[in-house]
Amino acid sequence: MPHMTAYARNQWYVAAYSHEVGRELLGRSVCGETLVLYRTEDEGTPVVLHDRCVHRRYPLSEAPTRLDGDRIVCGYHGFTYDTTGTCVYVPGQKRVPRTARVASYPVVEQDSLIWVWIGDPELADPAGVPRARHLDAPGWVTVRGMEPIDCDYGLLVDNLLDLSHETYLHGGYIGTPEVAETPITTEVDEGAGIVRVSRHMDDAECPPFYARSTGISGRITRWQDIEYHAPCLYVLHSRVAPVGVVPNPDGSDPDAFHTEVTYAITPSGDGTVYDFWAVSRDWATEDDEVTEFLRANNHTVVMQDVDALNLLQRTLGTERHGYQELSINIDTGGLAARRILARLVEEGAKPEEKVK
Repeated sequence: MPHMTAYARNQWYVAAYSHEVGRELLGRSVCGETLVLYRTEDEGTPVVLHDRCVHRRYPLSEAPTRLDGDRIVCGYHGFTYDTTGTCVYVPGQKRVPRTARVASYPVVEQDSLIWVWIGDPELADPAGVPRARHLDAPGWVTVRGMEPIDCDYGLLVDNLLDLSHETYLHGGYIGTPEVAETPITTEVDEGAGIVRVSRHMDDAECPPFYARSTGISGRITRWQDIEYHAPCLYVLHSRVAPVGVVPNPDGSDPDAFHTEVTYAITPSGDGTVYDFWAVSRDWATEDDEVTEFLRANNHTVVMQDVDALNLLQRTLGTERHGYQELSINIDTGGLAARRILARLVEEGAKPEEKVK
């Protein structure tokens, strides 16, 4: 993997969780675009604008910038913008320059996520936002967080599509020998930009993460079915049950425990990525102790990935030019994702940016 993956711009990306966006101004960066997010006063509709005042480039997400109703008042000189990014007031004069406006970005709030479109707004189709219904569906309980990582977002895609690293990096939490030893099956829908990687273990050790949260003792049947919707959304359908119980894909088997592990992989800038992570479950939903255990343990697992990817990015930065990367069977899904990302980047490039 080259340690700098180009951005696919005409795509939807997660900029925030719904609960993060309110009447306080929130600054984020997506694909190198600085953004400010807030909600309108009456309807609570999310608004996403470019986070730089046109006058002297002061960040609109930073104090003392404030909201006046639904308008942003720049904390440096008072330039004021409406929800479309149009400047409606400048200090000391009645005429507002025609060029006094900041970009406004298409936004979709869905499944407790705030999605933004960084590319050509004419191409933004809300129907194209991938679903993660379990994040706020009745009967599911979710723990979640977000960690910035100082690595290229392609490295995080690689990490998540090859779960064999669980055996080694996450031993004692979610990793057992069977994860690395079990062959994978990979399906690629190039047109839809979806990669599916499955690993079904019929007789596996129960990792501490599941043993302590489900109460299962002994060996388990363990299914891991990944769906990666390029470029941003990753969902791992995880099912565990005592050996001999084959989990039903529709979740109807009362003897199986169904967990949805969701990642939104959002490139922030060159060599930085937002790692939005969530674990949703449809079992023991009233048990606060299980909820807190899953939150703490999954945060530990995420931070193990964060530390490893930060280190990997630094290591790649010191490699000699032309070094050769080795790939094996377990990398099939990640390599497919790279192909799809490269195509999406090319399709979203301006004519002068396209590779000749």
